[in-house]
Amino acid sequence: MKLIYVASPYAGDVEANREYAKQACRFVAEQGRAFFCGHLLYPEILNDSDPHERQMGMEMGKVILGRCDELWCFGEMISPGMREEIAEAQRLGLTVRRVLLPEQEQQQYPAMCMMQGLC
Repeated sequence: MKLIYVASPYAGDVEANREYAKQACRFVAEQGRAFFCGHLLYPEILNDSDPHERQMGMEMGKVILGRCDELWCFGEMISPGMREEIAEAQRLGLTVRRVLLPEQEQQQYPAMCMMQGLC
């Protein structure tokens, strides 16, 4: 089973972005793939408001990214943190895919997505 690194926005409307990340993870699982989503894990343990701890979380995520098969980039907006993750995935030679979940279905698990080439 392939391991997918889920990249999606976190900052801003954190609660809405966490829900979107959960939908993205569910989508990945329903595609028959395992997922890793650092921004659903690390802010539970580390203080994302502390620049040192946020950077620590980003670095830990990159360690896991190096063990993933692909990075899937979710959402219409690419945040600075996502750009950093995408750059690292490209440096590692991983496939980077853009996945947009239909807006009208974001309140429920989306039945379809649109996969585009690179972010």
